[in-house]
Amino acid sequence: MIKLFLRLTVKRRMQKPSKTQMEGIRKLRASLGRYDGMNRRFTRGLEVAPVEGLVRGEWLLPSGEPRDRAMLFVHGGAYVACTPQTHRPLTTALAKESGVPVFAVDYRLAPEHPFPAALDDVLAAYDMLVARGIPPSGIVLAGDSAGGGLVLSAAIALKNRGGSEPTLAGVIAYSPWTDLLATGKTLVTNAKSDDMLVGSGVGASARNYVHDDALLGDPLASPLYGDLGGLPPLLVFASTVEILLDDSRRFVERARAAGTSVDFVLEPGMPHVWQIFVDVLPEAKRSVARSVAFVRSVLEPRKRVAVPH
Repeated sequence: MIKLFLRLTVKRRMQKPSKTQMEGIRKLRASLGRYDGMNRRFTRGLEVAPVEGLVRGEWLLPSGEPRDRAMLFVHGGAYVACTPQTHRPLTTALAKESGVPVFAVDYRLAPEHPFPAALDDVLAAYDMLVARGIPPSGIVLAGDSAGGGLVLSAAIALKNRGGSEPTLAGVIAYSPWTDLLATGKTLVTNAKSDDMLVGSGVGASARNYVHDDALLGDPLASPLYGDLGGLPPLLVFASTVEILLDDSRRFVERARAAGTSVDFVLEPGMPHVWQIFVDVLPEAKRSVARSVAFVRSVLEPRKRVAVPH
């Protein structure tokens, strides 16, 4: 039912041509933001603390103010749509199940704010957490789709800062968009099987965020092309039928070849970022459980934490 719903709503709208670029983006924003009000129910049992200023977003607090650990969540939406509120089904589940405070950053959207605005906002949110006294070793980055690409780019950027700065605890990427050059074969081979995204539109979508074609392959926009050695432990999810499968698969292969520890979860037949349906999909519940086990294992490395399979 979920797969059919996505085909009849999100994918069908993406396949319809728009008169202008911004008209299409406004329709996408309206479509994906339609259920924001309904998502308030997921925050029961959590304190929600909005943050305004140079860094915007919301804290989802399972047990008071964050002290020595936190998750920084970066939402997807092709860089042009969605908010922390659209992703509350997933962010609240991560906070409740792990007991770790989650900060969902409300980064600036393209095309009004092109690359590297979104990445700058994610890095600013990370710096805010550190300024609050949370050590880098107590921070896990997590994100989906474009947000998944952003957290991987952020991990590369933080590594490139150099010096003796401690590293992140870990990174979770749900169906990450890692290649804005749109060279993955599954953009074509999974074009029909993907229940949500349109493979032929990925190249144009990338240019909404990166206005200069010469920068599409920049590792801070397309982490697939970065130096992937020396990154913190990674947990990457992808579906066998989504168009971004190759974005995940090739990134995992390159990261492992560079010596980075990567746990890759490949789920058959699931829609893009199926974890957002954690309240109804058993496969999404399983993904969240695996994510929580990963979070605990990297935040408490001295304790043996069983990771479900």
